[in-house]
Amino acid sequence: MSDYSQILLDKDGPIATITLNRPEKMNAYTRIMMDEMIHALDNTDADDNIRAVIFTGAGDRAFCAGADLTPDDGARPFSSETEVSDLSDEIVRDGGGRITLRMFQSTKPLISACNGVAVGVGATMQLPMDIRLASDNARYGFVFARRGIVPEACSSWFLPRLVGPQQALEWCMTGRIFDAQEAKDGGLVRSIHAQGELMDVARGLALEIAENTSAVSVAMTRAMLWRLPSEDHPMKAHRVDSRSIYKLSRGKDALEGVQSFLEKRPAEFLGKVTQDMPEFYPWWEEPGYE
Repeated sequence: MSDYSQILLDKDGPIATITLNRPEKMNAYTRIMMDEMIHALDNTDADDNIRAVIFTGAGDRAFCAGADLTPDDGARPFSSETEVSDLSDEIVRDGGGRITLRMFQSTKPLISACNGVAVGVGATMQLPMDIRLASDNARYGFVFARRGIVPEACSSWFLPRLVGPQQALEWCMTGRIFDAQEAKDGGLVRSIHAQGELMDVARGLALEIAENTSAVSVAMTRAMLWRLPSEDHPMKAHRVDSRSIYKLSRGKDALEGVQSFLEKRPAEFLGKVTQDMPEFYPWWEEPGYE
């Protein structure tokens, strides 16, 4: 869409593609890009025609080369220049964390098509995505210790859950750049593809979701699988499971799911995430920054 200056948002049928669009700077991350990505996710969540969102980078060299270390406005690359005494001040908040928290709240499945270099926030912004694909020239790096800072974008929460504490610690403490095969072996990415095939595979996965599943079921499932493993007892998952099955089983999508199976035909799910989520959703209280 023409209103964006550092990303592109394209909608093609049930699939939206968000492209980080600063190829001259290897799609380096800025506050403007952050704001535009958040706006784009607000847009896709509000659009019931969109069933999945793919993220990729412009060009064939980089997904995102991390924070822009030489921003055009001359500002500090990692945090605000404003000095504050109260660390709960909104000024202190990490820009990478703002986008990953927004991704975490998405009601649509998010797929990463990592088409090249992904270091710093270029790597950590992919962690809240649900499926991560890599091109064969992809390179990853959690390089923060080599820049004198620490992992950001809530990656201290996401990364150990995805790859385990030992692998997360090794990658973050060494800060080394590693290739797509190591990323796959370590559990960071699902699969590796030739550059020219990457987006086709990502679209295939997105269409598999869009053409075969209930949007309401997928939105509930995404929230459950991201949030419930952090609970301290399986009873808390049982409560949400039970309420969800009870409510959704009485809905039009469950009726269609059973009927289409019995009639041996593709299902036509009509439920809309913006209208048909069960009334107890969200079941959690979203914490604020303090």
